[in-house]
Amino acid sequence: MPEERPFLTEARPQGEHNAAAAPPALFDLAVNRAWAALRGSPSSTAASAQASAFLAGWHARTRFARRVPLDAVRAALAQHPGGGEWHWAGGPAGGWTEGKAPFP
Repeated sequence: MPEERPFLTEARPQGEHNAAAAPPALFDLAVNRAWAALRGSPSSTAASAQASAFLAGWHARTRFARRVPLDAVRAALAQHPGGGEWHWAGGPAGGWTEGKAPFP
């Protein structure tokens, strides 16, 4: 039996881009979950190198998130207004809305 475990491999650039368009609800979910994951990470800002590496690992491990391009998730996270409770809504053309997301 091979010793290599594919689910423990490092994130690869090929997996960060997806040519297929994700449904708006899936895009919203990916951005909101990425923000929740970043809030729990040790990095203080989403733009730091540590947060970028953490986000790449999260994207590689999360099955549904791989359907959304990582660059699009990063771009949405960069628009986060900070402070308070916010969630992303409206798909790739959406934006941050005050309050909790309607689903986790």
